Amino acid sequence: MSDTRTQDHEAVLRQRRAAAAQARRLKTVDSIFELRAFIALGVLIVVFSVLSDSFLTVDNVVTMTKHVAINAILALGMLLVILKGGIDLSVGSTVGLSGVIAGELLQGLHLSPLDVVAYPQVWGVVVVCIAVGALVGTVNGLLITRLNVAPFIATLGMLYVARATALLISDGTTYPDLAGDADTHNTGFGWLGQGRPLGLPVAVWLMIVLAALVVVLLRSTAFGRWLYAVGGNERATELSGVPVKRVKLIVYVISGACAAVAGLIIASELTSAAPQAGETFELNAIAAVVIGGAALSGGRGNVRGTLVGAFVIGFLADGLVILGVSTFWQMLIKGAVIIVAVILDQSQQRFQRRRAAASATTVKTDTSEPSPPTGPAPGAPVTSGQTSAH
Repeated sequence: MSDTRTQDHEAVLRQRRAAAAQARRLKTVDSIFELRAFIALGVLIVVFSVLSDSFLTVDNVVTMTKHVAINAILALGMLLVILKGGIDLSVGSTVGLSGVIAGELLQGLHLSPLDVVAYPQVWGVVVVCIAVGALVGTVNGLLITRLNVAPFIATLGMLYVARATALLISDGTTYPDLAGDADTHNTGFGWLGQGRPLGLPVAVWLMIVLAALVVVLLRSTAFGRWLYAVGGNERATELSGVPVKRVKLIVYVISGACAAVAGLIIASELTSAAPQAGETFELNAIAAVVIGGAALSGGRGNVRGTLVGAFVIGFLADGLVILGVSTFWQMLIKGAVIIVAVILDQSQQRFQRRRAAASATTVKTDTSEPSPPTGPAPGAPVTSGQTSAH
């Protein structure tokens, strides 16, 4: 009897050690998946540095970071939408619409009844453009929350509506020379895209400030907790009293406002606005969020990963341009990167499920572990108070 209990005890211990070893291996693999964006960024920097001497120069790094900042601003708004399990395909068109609105205002508003031309100051132009972006986001949110339109369909429709609006306002033409005129007191628009306070472009400072605000929003407010909860299980969150529809509406408003800011930066940098600006930018934003580790199903993602994902997309695009790679190949490579990112995300989720199962097995074997045999070992002398099995 004692031998049988000893063998059972050793078998359970072996099972427990095997389960613990598997859990450690899966934890290591999961950690690698979590760091995939950092690994990809490191590989890109090494490869492009070897292939081009100009890639890691100070001026080029600052320029690339400025390009990254525009995508990152879009991606931070997209992160909030994806965290709740949605998607926003209209941000690229909002970028173009924002620039066209800025161009229209800076060129002067013709007030026919008064027979005058009004030239708003730059701060007023910025406020109006951001409000327009927020309005596009509001329409998206209302379509999704009030009319129960699927996010993909609602934002796809607004993609066309916003782009068509930009084309109608501009009549398909570009607004040139948006630097402003001192006589009309609307100068200074170029600073938004060309200024460099403390040596860094304004776009980079805006990216840093916006990233900090989103971190605080997600980590230190009830809204952030609600957002993760909605993405994890919308029905259960709604039953717990969380205003799910309000959360959805707000994230689309923020996404639209972020897109408007990106449009302003682009128009300011070029001192011109084209209605075609921002085409396919929504794909860059989605790619940055997914590469950064966010789940398209919602409930998982963070600002750090999104920023790294934006750097991956930005450095990849600029590096290919420096190497003289064809635009067609750039599109192909970017598409392949998005596909690989989604595949890795799905693989990570499978590994996390396996890790959870392995951890549960470890706990189960730990709680069900039989007590070690307490009887005398075979052949041991029988002491007082014990009876021999013989």
